[in-house]
Amino acid sequence: MAENPAYPVGLRLTGRKVVVLGGGQVAQRRLPALIAAGADILLVSPGATPSVEAMADAGEITWAKRPYTEGDLADAWYALIATSDPEANTAASAEAERHRVWCVRSDDADQATAWTPATGHSEGVTVAVLTTNAKGRDPRHTAAIRDAVVEGLRDGTLVAPHHRTRTSGVALVGGGPGDPDLITVRGRRLLAEADVVIADRLGPRDLLAELPPHVEVIDAAKIPYGRFMAQEAINNALIEHAKQGKSVVRLKGGDPYVFGRGMEELHALAEAGIPCTVVPGISSSISVPGAAGIPVTHRGVAHEFTVVSGHVAPDDERSLVDWPALARLTGTLVILMGVDKIGKIAETLVAHGKPADTPVALVQEGTTAAQRRVDATLATVAETVRTQEVRPPAVIVIGEVVNVGPGATA
Repeated sequence: MAENPAYPVGLRLTGRKVVVLGGGQVAQRRLPALIAAGADILLVSPGATPSVEAMADAGEITWAKRPYTEGDLADAWYALIATSDPEANTAASAEAERHRVWCVRSDDADQATAWTPATGHSEGVTVAVLTTNAKGRDPRHTAAIRDAVVEGLRDGTLVAPHHRTRTSGVALVGGGPGDPDLITVRGRRLLAEADVVIADRLGPRDLLAELPPHVEVIDAAKIPYGRFMAQEAINNALIEHAKQGKSVVRLKGGDPYVFGRGMEELHALAEAGIPCTVVPGISSSISVPGAAGIPVTHRGVAHEFTVVSGHVAPDDERSLVDWPALARLTGTLVILMGVDKIGKIAETLVAHGKPADTPVALVQEGTTAAQRRVDATLATVAETVRTQEVRPPAVIVIGEVVNVGPGATA
């Protein structure tokens, strides 16, 4: 006769007594979840691993430093038997059966009255996987299924839309430097759950193709501006769609707060009473140089790095950058949005004391399949950009770190 499958259930253990026998590796793995569940935990074991001992020292569990004795399971709701003594395990299991205490045995699952599923968590959801076939029980296979489901929920590849708890609002999501794999797990999940996505040109475009058919994708560069400034038009589009009860994602390249005008959009949404979530992203100022083999800091070479917008030239009255001060720094200078101004930037740095032979690297389309790196110096960078036809988006790195990595050409 085929064995009946286990009946899955979630135990609410807050304030209820749980007994753990044995303080070894099994207890070390299982105790954190029991602590998180709010259980009143009694550990019975002569010894314990350092991690388990630390839980006792912190007051998260009560530790009776002795072997199991009859009566330890009195008044327990749940028991985990994981000692190295088979006789003690058998005796404790028998006591659990007499007292109708659900009991897990690490040494012999067939003699247990409960099994511990492979569990994982994602945004308030617990995924628990049990093997239904006792003869073919394979903990590694069960864990692999758990991992696949949890990862799918986290990165949005397994779409599970909210129905009761879902609320409208806007998420400002940093999409990272361009490679779709470099968006954060939370950002990808919110993207998968969106009704509307308003995307920047520099956002990870490949992710848009993965969205469900019902999702409206709006190119921020093509929003009709009319009498509004470009940013104001984007703000109004975010507010309009959110007020329609939709879940809106504003997908940006890099990080929303690194030259991304994220705070401007947050202020506009706050004034309109629209709830907003900010999801940080991997900034291209660090990740793109790294992808090209350039560390922005390196021991003995650079102890600091400075990120600057090159959108406004040094001689422009709108510039807020202290270029003479930057020229005196000995660390790394990373310039974003500065390809068309790099000639003037290099000239200004040299004029204020930066050596003309300071290495420069330009990394175009960083982290994407089209990535390329072009090296120069402050003296030659303007001509190099022209002859090599370097085009935005490109991250510019100035400093000795350019020559540290294996990709250096100097």
